[in-house]
Amino acid sequence: MEQKKRPEDCTVYCKETVGLIDMIAKQFKRYFPLVDEGDSGLTNVQRQVLRFILMETIDHEIYQKDVEEKFHIRRSTATGILKLMEKNGFIYRESVERDMRLKKISPTDKAIALREEVLESIRSLENQMSQGIGKEEFEICLSVLKRLSANLSAGEERGKKEKGGNDEQKAITINQRIQA
Repeated sequence: MEQKKRPEDCTVYCKETVGLIDMIAKQFKRYFPLVDEGDSGLTNVQRQVLRFILMETIDHEIYQKDVEEKFHIRRSTATGILKLMEKNGFIYRESVERDMRLKKISPTDKAIALREEVLESIRSLENQMSQGIGKEEFEICLSVLKRLSANLSAGEERGKKEKGGNDEQKAITINQRIQA
């Protein structure tokens, strides 16, 4: 695949893009907290994982690997997050009959009680952020953001490759991120 030449003023665009992405990420955190930090005992990341679990378990089972892939985190990090969420009564993990190594993640009644609030927050957030933006503009934005992510992932993979690793698995991971 031919690599496009970098525009001369790319540094300015990159700095502004990074700044905007960081600002939008902070706005998402403020706008979409799910549950109060003080009341829940959950960190912001744990609240994001809980939101993911609540939404995904509506129509299918999820496992720790799904959390790892969604949030691009290591197994040990996911284990720590899930253990604390289980301790705080938001999820439970149960063995799967077909493979005892797998643990299905399910929200507790305490977490399920938050699901409608989460759905309403999503609807409100979508309405707020889409004001004055058309479908075509969203499609272009998504396309550019996916390419930015793929470029950054390729840089991460090059760094891992220099340290050694499974090249085939890395290529599969990058392709999955691009298609997501």
